[in-house]
Amino acid sequence: MPDRRAFLGTLAASALPLSRTLAAEEKPKGIRQVIAAWPFFSAAKWSPADLVHHAKALGVAGVELFPIEEWPLLKEAGLVCAATKSHTFVRGMNHKGHHAECFDALTKAIVATGEWGFPNVMTFTGMADTSDQPNGGVVDPEEGMRNCIEGYKKMAALAEKHKVSMVLEPLNSRVAEDMKGHPGYQGDHIDYCMEIVRAVSSPGLKILFDAYHIQIMDGDLIRRFEKYAEFVGHVQVAGNPGRGYLGPDQEIHYPALMKTILKSGYSGYVGHEWIPGENPLEELKQSIEACNV
Repeated sequence: MPDRRAFLGTLAASALPLSRTLAAEEKPKGIRQVIAAWPFFSAAKWSPADLVHHAKALGVAGVELFPIEEWPLLKEAGLVCAATKSHTFVRGMNHKGHHAECFDALTKAIVATGEWGFPNVMTFTGMADTSDQPNGGVVDPEEGMRNCIEGYKKMAALAEKHKVSMVLEPLNSRVAEDMKGHPGYQGDHIDYCMEIVRAVSSPGLKILFDAYHIQIMDGDLIRRFEKYAEFVGHVQVAGNPGRGYLGPDQEIHYPALMKTILKSGYSGYVGHEWIPGENPLEELKQSIEACNV
């Protein structure tokens, strides 16, 4: 196996800095918040129309991970889809056997997102071991990183053309509960994902700063955001432990993190991607308030 430090050092030395595509735009006066669709569809049993109604009533900027076929609802309500779904977190860019389907999913999502004037498309490294999957196998961290860099360099030009950023998400591999953690996910540390982003060196690929996953794996959220602020294309939040709402029983002090985000000049969106409990609407109100700084 190649020496990991030498490999990462080579990438860092050769990478060029990313420029912020939104640097010339007027910075928002507050945090622009959106609501992730899947938790409220599955746990709260809301329909797409329900989610749009509540997002509008709560005064947030829009939603994320919202079905493309339902985007006309957003246009009618004047809302944004801050992040579009593409391929799965299991079959990602780290394995060449999955590249064709990742390219296909990303192309469709990037083109649609650009046509609608939305900003981001989600993407993932994938699991290290997909030997139980078609065209799968096991890749070590160095090989997985090389495959990701190769794949994202091919897709970055298309993203730039459509004025869209792919956003690469670190996911925690420590928590074994369904949709609260992803054991075996290769890009489980933000530094690993950032090496990929730096090496691709394009505004077509940025980092998704998911505070919940990063807190579990790496912690030190404020300093980590400050370190990587210029590369952040999207932010997601959830309570930890448990991936619930931003209530009093979780450990992350979100007002302080939001102040750091505003101070950095970040001009993107902050998505509420947490699993609602018995009172979804009230939990949303409290969580939105926690991020209003």
